[in-house]
Amino acid sequence: MTIHDAVGTLRRVYVRSPTTEAMKAWRDYSWRAAPDPGRAVEEHAAFREALEAVGAEVLDAATDVPGDPDAIYAYDPSLPTDRGLILLRSGKPGRRAEPAAVATDLAAAGLPVLGSLGAPATADGGDMFWLDERTLLVGRGFRTNDAGIEHIRGSLADVDVLSFDLPYFRGPDACLHLMSFISPLDRDLAVVFRPMVPVRLLEILNDRDVALIEVPDEEFDSQGANVLALAPRVALALEGNPETRSRMEAAGVDVRTFTGNEISRKGDGGPTCLTRPLARG
Repeated sequence: MTIHDAVGTLRRVYVRSPTTEAMKAWRDYSWRAAPDPGRAVEEHAAFREALEAVGAEVLDAATDVPGDPDAIYAYDPSLPTDRGLILLRSGKPGRRAEPAAVATDLAAAGLPVLGSLGAPATADGGDMFWLDERTLLVGRGFRTNDAGIEHIRGSLADVDVLSFDLPYFRGPDACLHLMSFISPLDRDLAVVFRPMVPVRLLEILNDRDVALIEVPDEEFDSQGANVLALAPRVALALEGNPETRSRMEAAGVDVRTFTGNEISRKGDGGPTCLTRPLARG
């Protein structure tokens, strides 16, 4: 098993359940609308069951991050590597207490810390994913800066860290990560919202014969391109994007869905955001 993998069968994964107290701060974190805490808890429980259904060990966070509703998006505060965790430093200041909580939880699970970012470096996990065991793709945007990318590159001397500028989109207050518009489904397959994908990244995917399933314009804002690979060609997607689902199924993908009106749509965080895979294979 390895963690330098975005599509292998999910074996171990870290998540963080929503709390009523944290969700009271939804305005401060630019959520689209007030989440219903009770429904959010129910949605997250069902989401965890979907992860367990493929045999994954699900680790729920034990260390609290007070007043931070974004903390449920467990993918962002750290980058697990085969040598240990790299604790990141978000470009969104309100999220900077999250890495310490993650380190505490995952130390108890046997994952050491390889290093951590300090000012002025910033990086969000949502701006990076493994293309293969020795290639990490990183988006450079408002949440991840050059200093953050260089820190990660220096920490992973045996890995090719390939970076790409992200589009301006709706500006620094909007949440746009690399994985907002691309999600790998297998070694040779990814779902993408093509208008957002950097040209150099499209060229790399083409050179590697990665087929692309395109998300239609009307399903981008509803997290159509944010899809979690549970195993090769087995995907967990947010319900409500029928055309994207149909296109994935036509490409031979087993698509499973979950209800995420409270935990995903209102906070702009899909199934990849809600998980931090720790082992695949």
